[in-house]
Amino acid sequence: METCSDYRIGSLAQLRAIIGEAGELVPKKVMHALDEMATDFIRRSPFLVLATADADGNLDASPKGGGAGFVAIEDPVTLAIPDRKGNKLIFGLQNILANPHLGIIFMIPGTEETLRVNGTAELTREPALLDRLAERGAPANLAIRVHIHECFFHCAKAFIRSQLWHPDSWPARQKISWGKYFASKIGLSQEAAIKLDEMVEHDYKNNL
Repeated sequence: METCSDYRIGSLAQLRAIIGEAGELVPKKVMHALDEMATDFIRRSPFLVLATADADGNLDASPKGGGAGFVAIEDPVTLAIPDRKGNKLIFGLQNILANPHLGIIFMIPGTEETLRVNGTAELTREPALLDRLAERGAPANLAIRVHIHECFFHCAKAFIRSQLWHPDSWPARQKISWGKYFASKIGLSQEAAIKLDEMVEHDYKNNL
Protein backbone atom coordinates (compact mmCIF):
# COMPACT_ATOMS: atom_id res chain seq x y z
CA MET A 1 0.00 0.00 0.00
CA GLU A 2 1.42 3.36 -1.03
CA THR A 3 1.73 6.20 1.47
CA CYS A 4 2.50 9.89 1.20
CA SER A 5 6.11 9.17 2.13
CA ASP A 6 6.50 7.12 -1.06
CA TYR A 7 6.21 10.36 -3.03
CA ARG A 8 8.32 12.54 -0.76
CA ILE A 9 11.22 14.31 -2.45
CA GLY A 10 14.28 13.99 -0.22
CA SER A 11 17.28 14.98 -2.29
CA LEU A 12 18.47 17.67 -4.67
CA ALA A 13 18.99 15.03 -7.35
CA GLN A 14 15.32 14.00 -7.13
CA LEU A 15 14.23 17.62 -7.25
CA ARG A 16 16.37 18.41 -10.29
CA ALA A 17 15.04 15.32 -12.05
CA ILE A 18 11.58 16.88 -11.84
CA ILE A 19 12.38 20.57 -12.29
CA GLY A 20 15.40 20.36 -14.57
CA GLU A 21 18.45 22.61 -14.61
CA ALA A 22 18.28 26.39 -14.79
CA GLY A 23 19.13 27.97 -18.13
CA GLU A 24 22.51 29.54 -18.65
CA LEU A 25 21.27 33.11 -18.21
CA VAL A 26 19.12 32.57 -15.11
CA PRO A 27 21.89 32.49 -12.46
CA LYS A 28 23.43 35.60 -14.02
CA LYS A 29 20.42 37.72 -13.06
CA VAL A 30 21.36 37.52 -9.37
CA MET A 31 23.11 40.73 -8.34
CA HIS A 32 24.83 41.67 -5.09
CA ALA A 33 23.98 45.37 -5.25
CA LEU A 34 21.17 47.47 -6.70
CA ASP A 35 21.60 48.54 -10.29
CA GLU A 36 19.68 51.34 -12.02
CA MET A 37 16.65 49.18 -12.83
CA ALA A 38 16.38 47.78 -9.29
CA THR A 39 16.80 51.24 -7.77
CA ASP A 40 14.05 52.64 -9.98
CA PHE A 41 11.75 49.73 -9.07
CA ILE A 42 12.13 50.33 -5.33
CA ARG A 43 11.52 54.05 -5.79
CA ARG A 44 8.23 53.24 -7.52
CA SER A 45 7.11 50.47 -5.16
CA PRO A 46 4.41 51.19 -2.53
CA PHE A 47 4.30 47.66 -1.13
CA LEU A 48 6.54 44.79 -0.04
CA VAL A 49 6.39 41.52 1.85
CA LEU A 50 9.11 41.00 4.46
CA ALA A 51 10.01 37.43 5.46
CA THR A 52 11.95 36.76 8.67
CA ALA A 53 12.72 33.79 10.93
CA ASP A 54 13.55 33.44 14.60
CA ALA A 55 16.57 31.63 16.03
CA ASP A 56 14.74 28.28 15.72
CA GLY A 57 13.70 28.83 12.11
CA ASN A 58 10.04 29.70 12.82
CA LEU A 59 8.93 31.98 10.00
CA ASP A 60 6.91 35.15 9.63
CA ALA A 61 5.92 37.13 6.52
CA SER A 62 4.68 40.68 7.01
CA PRO A 63 3.29 43.24 4.52
CA LYS A 64 4.72 46.75 4.58
CA GLY A 65 3.33 49.67 2.63
CA GLY A 66 3.43 53.40 2.11
CA GLY A 67 3.64 56.00 -0.61
CA ALA A 68 5.63 54.99 -3.68
CA GLY A 69 9.29 54.91 -2.66
CA PHE A 70 8.53 54.60 1.05
CA VAL A 71 11.70 52.49 1.44
CA ALA A 72 14.82 54.64 1.56
CA ILE A 73 17.83 53.66 -0.55
CA GLU A 74 20.89 54.63 1.47
CA ASP A 75 23.35 53.23 -1.06
CA PRO A 76 23.45 50.35 -3.61
CA VAL A 77 23.73 47.74 -0.84
CA THR A 78 21.66 49.32 1.96
CA LEU A 79 17.93 49.95 2.37
CA ALA A 80 15.89 51.39 5.22
CA ILE A 81 12.31 50.19 5.74
CA PRO A 82 10.13 52.29 8.07
CA ASP A 83 8.15 50.62 10.83
CA ARG A 84 4.95 52.46 11.75
CA LYS A 85 2.00 52.09 14.09
CA GLY A 86 0.53 48.59 14.09
CA ASN A 87 -0.85 45.84 16.30
CA LYS A 88 2.32 45.65 18.42
CA LEU A 89 2.84 41.91 17.88
CA ILE A 90 6.33 42.72 16.45
CA PHE A 91 6.87 39.16 15.17
CA GLY A 92 9.18 40.29 12.37
CA LEU A 93 11.07 42.82 14.49
CA GLN A 94 11.82 40.39 17.27
CA ASN A 95 12.86 37.81 14.68
CA ILE A 96 15.47 40.25 13.35
CA LEU A 97 16.88 40.63 16.85
CA ALA A 98 17.33 36.85 17.06
CA ASN A 99 18.22 36.12 13.42
CA PRO A 100 19.17 38.95 11.06
CA HIS A 101 18.56 37.06 7.81
CA LEU A 102 15.53 38.13 5.78
CA GLY A 103 13.95 38.14 2.35
CA ILE A 104 11.87 40.85 0.67
CA ILE A 105 9.56 40.95 -2.35
CA PHE A 106 8.88 44.43 -3.77
CA MET A 107 5.75 44.93 -5.87
CA ILE A 108 4.35 47.69 -8.08
CA PRO A 109 0.61 47.50 -8.81
CA GLY A 110 0.03 46.56 -12.43
CA THR A 111 3.61 45.37 -12.93
CA GLU A 112 3.81 41.60 -13.16
CA GLU A 113 7.53 41.30 -12.43
CA THR A 114 8.71 41.65 -8.84
CA LEU A 115 12.05 42.48 -7.23
CA ARG A 116 13.46 40.11 -4.64
CA VAL A 117 16.05 41.12 -2.06
CA ASN A 118 17.84 38.81 0.38
CA GLY A 119 20.17 39.97 3.10
CA THR A 120 20.59 40.76 6.76
CA ALA A 121 19.07 43.50 8.87
CA GLU A 122 19.37 45.51 12.05
CA LEU A 123 16.95 47.82 13.84
CA THR A 124 17.78 51.49 14.37
CA ARG A 125 16.29 54.66 15.84
CA GLU A 126 18.65 57.15 14.18
CA PRO A 127 16.71 60.45 14.38
CA ALA A 128 17.76 61.74 10.95
CA LEU A 129 16.77 58.48 9.28
CA LEU A 130 13.40 58.32 11.04
CA ASP A 131 12.69 61.89 9.89
CA ARG A 132 13.68 60.95 6.35
CA LEU A 133 11.16 58.10 6.51
CA ALA A 134 8.37 60.36 7.81
CA GLU A 135 4.91 59.99 6.28
CA ARG A 136 1.70 61.90 7.00
CA GLY A 137 3.69 64.30 9.14
CA ALA A 138 5.01 61.64 11.54
CA PRO A 139 8.48 60.07 11.64
CA ALA A 140 8.86 56.31 11.58
CA ASN A 141 8.83 54.54 14.95
CA LEU A 142 12.04 52.79 13.97
CA ALA A 143 13.78 51.60 10.81
CA ILE A 144 14.83 48.21 9.53
CA ARG A 145 18.22 48.72 7.90
CA VAL A 146 18.76 46.02 5.30
CA HIS A 147 22.22 45.01 4.07
CA ILE A 148 21.73 43.48 0.63
CA HIS A 149 23.42 40.16 -0.16
CA GLU A 150 21.37 39.28 -3.24
CA CYS A 151 18.82 41.04 -5.40
CA PHE A 152 17.15 40.03 -8.63
CA PHE A 153 14.00 40.44 -10.67
CA HIS A 154 11.46 37.61 -10.62
CA CYS A 155 9.57 36.72 -13.79
CA ALA A 156 5.87 37.49 -14.26
CA LYS A 157 4.45 33.96 -14.43
CA ALA A 158 2.87 33.89 -10.95
CA PHE A 159 1.04 37.16 -11.64
CA ILE A 160 -0.02 36.06 -15.12
CA ARG A 161 -1.39 32.77 -13.76
CA SER A 162 -3.23 34.45 -10.89
CA GLN A 163 -4.35 37.47 -12.97
CA LEU A 164 -3.71 39.47 -9.83
CA TRP A 165 -3.66 42.83 -11.58
CA HIS A 166 -6.70 42.15 -13.81
CA PRO A 167 -9.81 43.65 -12.16
CA ASP A 168 -12.19 41.65 -14.36
CA SER A 169 -10.87 38.46 -12.72
CA TRP A 170 -11.22 39.69 -9.14
CA PRO A 171 -13.79 38.05 -6.85
CA ALA A 172 -16.18 40.17 -4.83
CA ARG A 173 -14.30 42.13 -2.19
CA GLN A 174 -14.09 40.26 1.09
CA LYS A 175 -14.37 42.54 4.09
CA ILE A 176 -12.86 41.04 7.25
CA SER A 177 -14.97 41.68 10.34
CA TRP A 178 -12.60 41.76 13.29
CA GLY A 179 -15.61 41.81 15.59
CA LYS A 180 -16.92 38.54 14.14
CA TYR A 181 -13.40 37.08 14.16
CA PHE A 182 -12.85 37.76 17.85
CA ALA A 183 -16.41 36.82 18.73
CA SER A 184 -15.65 33.30 17.51
CA LYS A 185 -12.38 33.20 19.48
CA ILE A 186 -13.21 34.74 22.83
CA GLY A 187 -17.01 34.93 22.86
CA LEU A 188 -17.62 38.64 22.29
CA SER A 189 -21.25 39.70 22.38
CA GLN A 190 -22.80 40.97 19.14
CA GLU A 191 -22.81 44.50 20.57
CA ALA A 192 -19.10 44.25 21.46
CA ALA A 193 -18.29 42.82 18.04
CA ILE A 194 -20.01 45.76 16.30
CA LYS A 195 -18.16 48.18 18.56
CA LEU A 196 -14.84 46.52 17.74
CA ASP A 197 -15.49 46.85 14.00
CA GLU A 198 -16.25 50.53 14.49
CA MET A 199 -13.01 50.99 16.45
CA VAL A 200 -11.00 49.26 13.72
CA GLU A 201 -12.52 51.47 10.99
CA HIS A 202 -11.75 54.56 13.05
CA ASP A 203 -8.17 53.35 13.50
CA TYR A 204 -7.77 52.74 9.74
CA LYS A 205 -8.95 56.29 8.99
CA ASN A 206 -7.13 58.17 11.75
CA ASN A 207 -4.12 56.20 12.91
CA LEU A 208 -2.02 55.22 9.88
